[in-house]
Amino acid sequence: MKPKIKSGRRKPRVKRPVEKNVVVGYDSNWEYELHTGLFNQWEFHTEKVPYIVEHNYQPDFVKVFDDKTIFLEAKGRFWDHNEYNKYVWIAKALPPNIELVFLFANPEAPMPQATRRKDGTKRSHCEWASSKGFRWFSEDSVPNDWIDVSKRGGFDDE
Repeated sequence: MKPKIKSGRRKPRVKRPVEKNVVVGYDSNWEYELHTGLFNQWEFHTEKVPYIVEHNYQPDFVKVFDDKTIFLEAKGRFWDHNEYNKYVWIAKALPPNIELVFLFANPEAPMPQATRRKDGTKRSHCEWASSKGFRWFSEDSVPNDWIDVSKRGGFDDE
């Protein structure tokens, strides 16, 4: 028996089934039945509780310049919404003296699940980063004072 060859793509997530004909203002018909039956004396959806899911982030590269620390995240590409959305939350958690910066292998690569625009293009990784306030670079645009210029390999900007 031959081993199964993987395609290099992740399996698509199984989508949650959508309940039809849900009463307006409720997340499900069961919620509606509970609120109009057993729990009819209870308040419904009146409170909001903010919460934080605690995770740890380990940046790919770290360097201190004067009093500012740069976390450099090297990305070949993003795979899904959860992956790229986490960086927005990481940036919010960082103190002002730390900056999260992206180094993209291909800044013009389309974002996952990006819809095609009228001009035929899709939103790119660099467009996403800029829209979220992140600085980003490609290998050939990284500032010279961030790298060993002798290893640049033909990308000398001087």
